[in-house]
Amino acid sequence: MLPQQPHAFGPELRRRRLAADLSLDQLGRRVHYSKGQLSKVERGLKLPTPQLARLCDEELGARGALAGLVPAPAPAQGITPTSHEGEVWLMHLDKDGSGSFQPVGRRRVISAGAASVLGIGVGGMNVTTGTGATTLVDASRALFGQYRRLGQVSGPGALLPQLISQTHSLQQLAARSGTRTRQALLVLASRFAEYTGWMAQESGNDDAALWWTDRAVELAEAGNDDSLAAYALARRSLISLFRGDTDRAVDLATHALDSQAPPRIKGLAAQKLAQCQAVKGDYDACMRSLDRSRNLLALERRDPHEPVIGASHLPDVVAMFTGWCLYELGRPRQAAEILGRETARLPGHALRTRSRYELRRALAHAAAGEIELACEVTRGLLPTISLVQSATITADLRRLARTLGRHPRNASVRELSPELSTTLAAAPR
Repeated sequence: MLPQQPHAFGPELRRRRLAADLSLDQLGRRVHYSKGQLSKVERGLKLPTPQLARLCDEELGARGALAGLVPAPAPAQGITPTSHEGEVWLMHLDKDGSGSFQPVGRRRVISAGAASVLGIGVGGMNVTTGTGATTLVDASRALFGQYRRLGQVSGPGALLPQLISQTHSLQQLAARSGTRTRQALLVLASRFAEYTGWMAQESGNDDAALWWTDRAVELAEAGNDDSLAAYALARRSLISLFRGDTDRAVDLATHALDSQAPPRIKGLAAQKLAQCQAVKGDYDACMRSLDRSRNLLALERRDPHEPVIGASHLPDVVAMFTGWCLYELGRPRQAAEILGRETARLPGHALRTRSRYELRRALAHAAAGEIELACEVTRGLLPTISLVQSATITADLRRLARTLGRHPRNASVRELSPELSTTLAAAPR
């Protein structure tokens, strides 16, 4: 049974194509779809993808009209609300290297006593004031930087137990410190918790990502840092976007942008909003948000002693995300040019970051019909993608595999296919 097309995309595409005096073959060459594939879409025999709609929008000057006719995919299952009043998480590590988290009711933990439940004593953790406390805070900050560096070259599974342990330790140290040291340690614990949330998302566990992000907000507020609450909205926006709930993502990013947060956090929120608008096909709104992001980030007056919130390896975060957005907006050649320029500026050790944006460049090359170049870029990335084990990168890799699948006769695609399939089979979902 042929799929039914529950909207007017096919007829509208045909009307605009004919108005532009283009044959199916001519339009197909411009958007790098075959004549047969476009014919099936126009006749309602094949459902259009959002990417095809955006490419046709760009080539036919439709300004998002065609993309607006493609129903948005149903969002993934709703995000589970988080609450720290009702539970805490325990970590279990096995000898074979595997591990798990276990939610336990807070009352049960209190009645048992934290030390007995965790199996670790909390004595011997008193912190002196003065030089000792300063050294502790500085050393913990340096350790956080090393964990972020480690996260660039290893999978989340290797890092998450260590991050959780460090967050817990910093909380315990803070409880036994003077006021000034306590605040510094709690803020640092919040950064560990926020990064734990990001690694949880990279492992494919969105609920855990949100739990840790909310925990980070609580720790930051306990340390008299209210700015992380707005950043949590931006993080939730990104998770919603990846789950296909674009409207929710826009709402969350807008709330973060309208908050009283520092310029950097509002700048990152504007960047998330631009990503949402790109997915919606709104070029003008997306470019305005990117401009706003650049202006806000330029106002940042960062404390050099505090860890950077958000991406820390991008020389020009707005330029990189401009490339990301242009791909979503159906302008793959422009996207590939910008992404190629910006990925060349990334530090050599930033393997996770390089994999993410180089794969975006491969997607852009493929969408632009530069199949051989897309395969060449991808071939060089597959070992690193296997190393960092990122669920978000894997989502783009599956997207690329579908795009390359439209070119089964291409020699480069046939050569890449076995290695690509092996990488995807072992990747997190």
